[in-house]
Amino acid sequence: MANNSQTVVFVGLGYIGLPTAVTLANSGVQVRGVDVNESVVERVSRGEVTIVEPGLEAELKKAVESGHLTAHTQMQAGDAYVIAVPTPFKENYEGDTAYIEAAAANIAPLLVGDELVILESTSPPLTTRKLAEVLIAARPDLTADPQEAANGDKKLIHLAYCPERILPGRAMEELITNDRIIGGMTPEAAKRGRAVYETFCKGELLETDDVTAEMAKLTENSFRDVNIAFANELSLISDKLGIDVWELIELANHHPRVNILQPGPGVGGHCIAVDPWFIVSSDRENSNLIRTAREVNDGKPHWVINKVKEAAAGKTNPVVAALGLAFKANIDDLRESPALDITKELAASTSDATILAVEPNVDSLPKALEDLSNVEFAQYQEAIERADVVLLLVDHDEFKGLPATALAGKAVVDTKGLWR
Repeated sequence: MANNSQTVVFVGLGYIGLPTAVTLANSGVQVRGVDVNESVVERVSRGEVTIVEPGLEAELKKAVESGHLTAHTQMQAGDAYVIAVPTPFKENYEGDTAYIEAAAANIAPLLVGDELVILESTSPPLTTRKLAEVLIAARPDLTADPQEAANGDKKLIHLAYCPERILPGRAMEELITNDRIIGGMTPEAAKRGRAVYETFCKGELLETDDVTAEMAKLTENSFRDVNIAFANELSLISDKLGIDVWELIELANHHPRVNILQPGPGVGGHCIAVDPWFIVSSDRENSNLIRTAREVNDGKPHWVINKVKEAAAGKTNPVVAALGLAFKANIDDLRESPALDITKELAASTSDATILAVEPNVDSLPKALEDLSNVEFAQYQEAIERADVVLLLVDHDEFKGLPATALAGKAVVDTKGLWR
């Protein structure tokens, strides 16, 4: 059983791995963090945050100073391993498990038997079993089958899938308060996984099998994606009818059993914009609604770009202020960000325009925009002053208090309904 005397190795110190490793370390567990990025490891070792997350910096310093958290570029030995690495999708929308397999290849030589390997990365169904296959292929002396181990020929390892479900910007709180799903390949693996998370999680710990846990994570995000697609589709229809979609949704939501989400420029982040495709790729025949919702949300950025071009029509060398590059408000996470994609495509398709990219949560122009000569990184007040067209893509707090006079005489494309 996992307890505070054991060592837990976190593979991946990114948006999920670092906050979780810090929280576990501050609950008294010895944690060794591993990341291939030397800069990340150096900064974490100094107690410096590498991501924007409220409350993380103080907790990180506490974990490092106590000695409960150390960071390394080489894989470390432990009693339990938590894999929290990226799982992008390929061009055919199938999940790319290369990072997970690479982590497994690095873990395998250090296993002696009886360890627990937990996968947290959002993954297509059956990925945990694929992870087990990679480990066992590298170490034929090990097995994930209790019966095979009972025969005495091989040493048993335990595998579980425990998906994260935290909201960026509230990670430090939700890691502790949210319910967690613990999906074990065996009941013993689920039991051991539960012991790891109950050291810090006050939410309900729900045990199930690994494949059900994988599908549950994908289902949560697909549910949100379908509902956002409904709102985005309403925004397209409302635009044609001359209706304020935010007023429309506000009125409809007064029905006691209606709760429509808000439209936007698309759907971003590493979860909602990716996870539904994992379900689609696992059963293309029966995932029609989920696929259509993805297509609606993936198509919304093109609609936004056309609205900006219409607003800039007739202007010579127009200046467009693109406000926000992150995938949601008040964070620095640019992964799968429709705002970033819109800004990039707008610049690439309008060479006579100057695009002022504004993102208050980062310090410089993102790499995706560096090669575009007509894009400048700007502060939002300067950008608005210079702009002919103001494009609001993310509802960061900095943009909420903008006086109406600042927008006078400018064309405005507000994708979040912030300045209604």
